[in-house]
Amino acid sequence: MTERPSLDEYFLEIAFVVGKRATCLRNNVGAVVVRDKRILSTGYNGAPSGMEHCLEIGCIRDLEKIPSGTRHEKCRAVHAEQNAIIQAAIHGVSISGATIYCTHQPCVLCAKIIINSNIKRVVYATPYPDKDSLNFFEEAGVEVEYILFELKNGTSGGS
Repeated sequence: MTERPSLDEYFLEIAFVVGKRATCLRNNVGAVVVRDKRILSTGYNGAPSGMEHCLEIGCIRDLEKIPSGTRHEKCRAVHAEQNAIIQAAIHGVSISGATIYCTHQPCVLCAKIIINSNIKRVVYATPYPDKDSLNFFEEAGVEVEYILFELKNGTSGGS
């Protein structure tokens, strides 16, 4: 008999499934916004609606050799966390007080959006080279939890 996953593990695994839709050539990132054990919205990283994806036209960050965790404005993609928050807004779903489950630690740009959307907790499975986001979360009083867990296919969520 397999052990039942905790709620954090359950929602993180769903975030990894959502991330399979990502169109970024560097990272497949997924996010799930949850409150009261219910999924409110999801998002993955990819080009804005109606625009060509990096899968189709290539990655400007790779072409310009931009290191991960820097120069976020040069990325064509809307980040998974941003898309999850945008989807909630489009559909009139309040995410105030929610938890966001992310396959990757949010960047500082996403951290600012998460803070202003009144999300109270961030759970992530893969570290990201952007310590500023963790500092912003701490200053804003947003709870952050890094959880390393094994996906069903045996791969690790962390690096």
